[in-house]
Amino acid sequence: MIKVEHLSKHYGDLVVLKDVNAEIEKGEVISIIGPSGTGKSTFLRCLNLLDQPTGGQIIIDGVPLLNKHSNVPKMRQRMGMVFQSFNLYSHLTILENLTIGPVKLLNKTKAEANRKAMELLKLVGLAEKVYSFPDELSGGQKQRIAIARCMAMESEIILFDEPTSALDPTMVSEVLAVIRRLAREGMTMLIVTHEMEFARNISSRVFYMDEGIIYEQGTPEQIFENPKFEKTKAFIHRIRSMRFNITSPNYDLYALQAEMEAFCEKHMISKKVSGRVILLAEELLCLQPDFSNIELVLSYSEKNMSVEFECLSKGNAFNIFENEKTADELGVLLIKGQSKTYNYEYANGTNKITLTIRE
Repeated sequence: MIKVEHLSKHYGDLVVLKDVNAEIEKGEVISIIGPSGTGKSTFLRCLNLLDQPTGGQIIIDGVPLLNKHSNVPKMRQRMGMVFQSFNLYSHLTILENLTIGPVKLLNKTKAEANRKAMELLKLVGLAEKVYSFPDELSGGQKQRIAIARCMAMESEIILFDEPTSALDPTMVSEVLAVIRRLAREGMTMLIVTHEMEFARNISSRVFYMDEGIIYEQGTPEQIFENPKFEKTKAFIHRIRSMRFNITSPNYDLYALQAEMEAFCEKHMISKKVSGRVILLAEELLCLQPDFSNIELVLSYSEKNMSVEFECLSKGNAFNIFENEKTADELGVLLIKGQSKTYNYEYANGTNKITLTIRE
């Protein structure tokens, strides 16, 4: 239904979208997730030409949207958009908000438009608000009206730009319930959202956007349980990390310990775990045969509330867990005792020790 090829968007020297490619089938529900500032909302705005793309192609049912001979207004009528800030006409009643578009743009009679508006208000649970004004509604109610307004225009595709971000938590569920109902009825939807559980439960596919591209895409199970790329994994698990590089045996141990302690304090990691991290770093470094290229990575997963410590070193394979007798046996036992899990891998000339810290 929608095909996007090499889509780009620049604002002067600022490159927001680099090379976006996607194909979306009729009836799919695509959740778009990713860090702020990575072009998610811009992607939606380019799809319905609220923002003019700098380059690339957007094809709707075989019709190139950016072709100068295409009937752009007619194509855009098929694609409704629900914004963060509702964008209802404050001087019109709810009924008038829903009927003004169909009467003026779809040439519906007033009676037809009114009848359809009432059906849609019942669908979103707000038939009793038909003669109210937007200022008399809560944020969640306004957003449900905005969804009904899109449907009143007989939209075949609805683009949601963070539809719950401006709402109190108590109002989020009522909007998500309406979107779930649309999904069950086969509406094609693209949803920019920070509601991870919602994205996981409702989507047929998930796009993870980063660096101005669709960095990774897949089923909700793949993206949320087994992402291919580290950036996706870090975002999904809300992983915060710090890195420390060592290139000499004369490294500054006290600077390393201070950085780790500050990282733990910043993320409210307990003093006990912080102490284990500092101890493990010292013991791991004591066991290293080569200090020319070592990277230490300390990570905290907000989702799992777990702390992970990695030691990566270049050189020949050296598994401390198998070389306990030749290495410092007491040090290895101490590392195992302070860790919930421990693992060693060797690939492409890199030794990698991964420890999950005990709480």
